Amino acid sequence: MGFLRQLTAGLSLFHLVSATAESTEGVLHSEIGRLNNESLFWGPYRPNLYFGVRPRLPSSVAAALSWVKVDNYVDVQGNVRYTCEQNEDMAGYGWEEYDTRKGGVQTIHDAKNQIDMTTMFVKVPGGAHGGSWAARIKGEPRDDAPADLKTTVVFYLVTEGLDETIDVAEGTPTGFDGDVTFTGTSKGLGGYKFVVTKGKGAHPTSDHPASSERDLEKTVVHSETVPLHHLWQAKKLFFQALQNGVNHIIKEYGPDTAPPPWQVYQLPNTAKSGNIQIVQKVFEGPFEFDVLFSSESAGKEITSEDLSREIKLTTESFNDRYKEIFAPKAPFNTAEYEKFGKSMLSNLAGGIGYFYGQHIVDRSNAPEYEEENEGFWEGTAEARGRRQEEVEGPYELFSSIPSRPFFPRGFLWDEGFHLLPILDWDTDLALDIVKSWYNLMDEDGWIAREQILGEEARSKVPAEFQVQYPHYANPPTLYLVLEGFLDKMQKSNGSQATGAERLTTPDPLQSTYSENPELGLEYLRHLYPLLRRQYLWFKKTQFGDIQSYDREAYSNKEAYRWRGRSVQHCLTSGLDDFPRPQPPHPGELHVDLMSWMGMMARTLAKVADVVGQPQDAQEYNKALDGILHNLVDLHWSEERGCFCDATIDDFEEHSLVCHKGYISLFPFLVGLLEPKDPKLGKTLDLLGDESELFSPHGLRSLSKRSVFYGTDENYWRSPIWININYLALVQLRNYALQDGPYASQARGLYNRLRQNLVETVYKSWEETGFAWEQYNPETGAGQRTQHFTGWTSLVVKMMALEPLSESGSGHARDEL
Repeated sequence: MGFLRQLTAGLSLFHLVSATAESTEGVLHSEIGRLNNESLFWGPYRPNLYFGVRPRLPSSVAAALSWVKVDNYVDVQGNVRYTCEQNEDMAGYGWEEYDTRKGGVQTIHDAKNQIDMTTMFVKVPGGAHGGSWAARIKGEPRDDAPADLKTTVVFYLVTEGLDETIDVAEGTPTGFDGDVTFTGTSKGLGGYKFVVTKGKGAHPTSDHPASSERDLEKTVVHSETVPLHHLWQAKKLFFQALQNGVNHIIKEYGPDTAPPPWQVYQLPNTAKSGNIQIVQKVFEGPFEFDVLFSSESAGKEITSEDLSREIKLTTESFNDRYKEIFAPKAPFNTAEYEKFGKSMLSNLAGGIGYFYGQHIVDRSNAPEYEEENEGFWEGTAEARGRRQEEVEGPYELFSSIPSRPFFPRGFLWDEGFHLLPILDWDTDLALDIVKSWYNLMDEDGWIAREQILGEEARSKVPAEFQVQYPHYANPPTLYLVLEGFLDKMQKSNGSQATGAERLTTPDPLQSTYSENPELGLEYLRHLYPLLRRQYLWFKKTQFGDIQSYDREAYSNKEAYRWRGRSVQHCLTSGLDDFPRPQPPHPGELHVDLMSWMGMMARTLAKVADVVGQPQDAQEYNKALDGILHNLVDLHWSEERGCFCDATIDDFEEHSLVCHKGYISLFPFLVGLLEPKDPKLGKTLDLLGDESELFSPHGLRSLSKRSVFYGTDENYWRSPIWININYLALVQLRNYALQDGPYASQARGLYNRLRQNLVETVYKSWEETGFAWEQYNPETGAGQRTQHFTGWTSLVVKMMALEPLSESGSGHARDEL
């Protein structure tokens, strides 16, 4: 509580005297929000770029890095590195250590350009605009590179504000011999200064006559003022400037007597004021230089010495904190697995981005979107084809993305999984991201499942997938985060046993809400109306039909159906091509959605109780009771021994459709089964059957015995997905630690599954340099999207869990 007393003392006397006892918590809550924003203000929040820095402001200053080998005339255009892309002949890249509040170190192993790039980023607090920051850019030729490897490095500075420019200090006609200084003023930042240092490293030479205008020893600056909506296309602007420069060289000297490529691809120096500044250096061999951003309100300009000191402190802090929170447990308590874990956690946090812009929504409320008639999928396709979408916004989102090269935007159901490790590392950061998502909610309670905000985000998405539909849901995984937060609050408040004693002093802003229950309560009070609105939206839009088909069920209200189905897909469920009843039917019921609604009701009952809404809590508990009974009445197949989707057959009767796989596990995955329930035993039998779901590499998404196993797209029809496996692992552990007839079975499955999963992800990472979207159930090889450091990073939490004694005794850490 020391931080809270310190914070209270720091607030103005006016605020504390004028605030009532009831509103004091609100004042503190607002102040914590302000301090959090200052601490999180700057970051590499352009995760679609290999290195792109911006603040959490809609229109502000941004910076980015690109580079390319320039030893020939042909390959430059195809090999310039800027946006993260798949299949760019990378031998791995990503953050080796990264803390969102402090900074970290990233290494990019660029095999095609024969260079390893390192970006070191730190933040220095101070002033009224989020403080200052600095980056050190290093290049080291790879082992197969020539000793005189030629590399050009480009650093982009842009200002997105209307009528704002960045000014540059005066140099020579051919460039700058030493450091290059830029200054500017921004509405959201006040005054600021950029310094790009001269740095270290040799420069290639040339005796060509063009050297009189292209001096390779100097740093050159190309300045432009372009329309604001072009600024995100910095690489394109660089190419345009490069092409103009090449055309000038060819015109001046002819194609047969042109300078060497490293000189042809040097920009002419045109330093002046502009809203984009392109800073270029050309090196031979290894190199290093710094980029220093100083906020004028901080009072002191940041220096390279400050940067060196902060890099060291940031590294020490990260390593100490990682060992305290996520130290791998046996058999993964080795240096190799610790390095792996640090990389996975750092890339999860390093994938956090700030997004701002408009998105495309179809609010036509076409009657076909009700999906009430047989053959409804044909009607919905026709309605979508009428193209009645409109642009809405702008909106802003602070989000952790699934994959920097392929999915560099916010995904609603991914986010809940992403935030589970972040909740342990920095609770306040996780809650800030949760709040950012709920700020997107419309008046009905809908949040778009995919956040494609702005032109840059849309450039990565095919047009047919850009439109969002207000009747489409997505699994409410953010409630997993809220349940975890409630557990932390209870432990802090003394109603649960705490975890291991801290060895280091955390940044108070990392755990303010969990360690100060009154502030955590205020956070939940602010969020609760939005949570309830979302729950009621689910009830209204995703209901399943019980009464029209005379289904026998304990509750006539608790049944659910995903909207947005087609014959081949149920994209809204998150499980895309997992087999569902065929053909789709308006009387369909989905067991995974029913399970999610049970988890949602359970969490809301806890939140309502905490924030003093007993009638709401009673409502949620009644819904949960109905769901628990209806899971059996509507979805359990005693014959097949598993939970199943349901449909209406040709005789207009309720009929179960059982595709054994992840769908069958959902009541177990979200903890809705009692420890002594025989259905738990049969679920564990299915989960542990090697001819069905259990493999040496994790749980298959679909039973190996299914006729659909590995067919068609084979997206969720065999591969191993880490998010679902994590849910299974957590529940196996929970049931193993409770008294019941299946505890021993759960314990054995937990130990085996934990080992299989961690070894699979680690081996593929070690071999390829990447975490992957999914893993092959036969070989364990990573596949589909590379650098998938979203929910695959849950492996960090898996390693941090204790193995369980097969005898049922022994210590197990109680914090998941």
